[in-house]
Amino acid sequence: MGADHLLVRAARGERTERPPVWLMRQAGRHIPEYRELREEYSFLEAIKNPEVATEITLLPWEYYRPDGLVMFSDILTVLEPLGFPYHIESGVGPVVEEPVEGPDDVDRSHGDVAEELDYVGELLVRLNRRVGDETAIIGFAGGPFTLASYAVAGGPSRTNMPLRRLRARHPEAFRTLLSSFADIVREYLAFQVGNGADVVQLFDTYAGSLSPADYREFVLPLHREILAGLDAPSIIFVRQMGGRLGQLADSGADVVGLDWTVDMAEARDRLGETPVQGNLDPSDLFAEPATVRERTREVIEKAGPAGHILNLGHGVNKDTPVESVEAFVETAKSVRR
Repeated sequence: MGADHLLVRAARGERTERPPVWLMRQAGRHIPEYRELREEYSFLEAIKNPEVATEITLLPWEYYRPDGLVMFSDILTVLEPLGFPYHIESGVGPVVEEPVEGPDDVDRSHGDVAEELDYVGELLVRLNRRVGDETAIIGFAGGPFTLASYAVAGGPSRTNMPLRRLRARHPEAFRTLLSSFADIVREYLAFQVGNGADVVQLFDTYAGSLSPADYREFVLPLHREILAGLDAPSIIFVRQMGGRLGQLADSGADVVGLDWTVDMAEARDRLGETPVQGNLDPSDLFAEPATVRERTREVIEKAGPAGHILNLGHGVNKDTPVESVEAFVETAKSVRR
């Protein structure tokens, strides 16, 4: 594990000679070689085959040389150990085959994470052997609210209403279901760190759909439990939290991820010395490279020289031009402090 990687140092709040840079979903469909590989393997086949997952994870390294490589995997990998098999349907997304049927179906136990998700551990080991001395290896997991949303709705839900309805009607069942996910996510992130992840990110993307009071009561304590005691810097990412950044800072994460709806300068003022990650609007990568560079420099200047990891405010869109990603990464690398 690389304690001196630029990204790790920024995650710890240090002033860095330039901002480290990576992109959420950077190994995805905007890279032509990824699309070619996916013609041979389904998404689940690819993430469960360490050799293929390693090849996909390394694609952005070959293209851009970012300061962090995020393992090619999926936030839903922990569903199956909890008894929620799922598959991917084209045009629909993940489909949970046996979703939660009611309040009596929420108390879930899981088996041995190291055994059931061993392919993730092997992927991280392979990545460290290949490039661990050159760049930071990033692991991740879905957060309890986001995972529970899939488990209750049976798939993606724009409003998360099925899960929010469960909270309203059966608050204790809601609490039990989220706790089941928090238990396995905590173990899963520790497993990733043990297998070589230098940094881990908790994606509880949907939790911002909760009211501030419900987030504070039901989710914030679980975020604290998950992130406490990890032997690596952690990043938390929740969308639609622009007015509640203090709650994210209270999660115990080392770094607060910012979506693109948050003004970077205002966020830094509100969060003080708490490191941040983000937050270029992913749609800006459809502009001309000169505009991408200009917008990227604006984010970097607002963030300042200490404790900033440059990223997008969400994942790379599948149709994003490679040239725009190159301009984004190269802008960060051109900074001299």
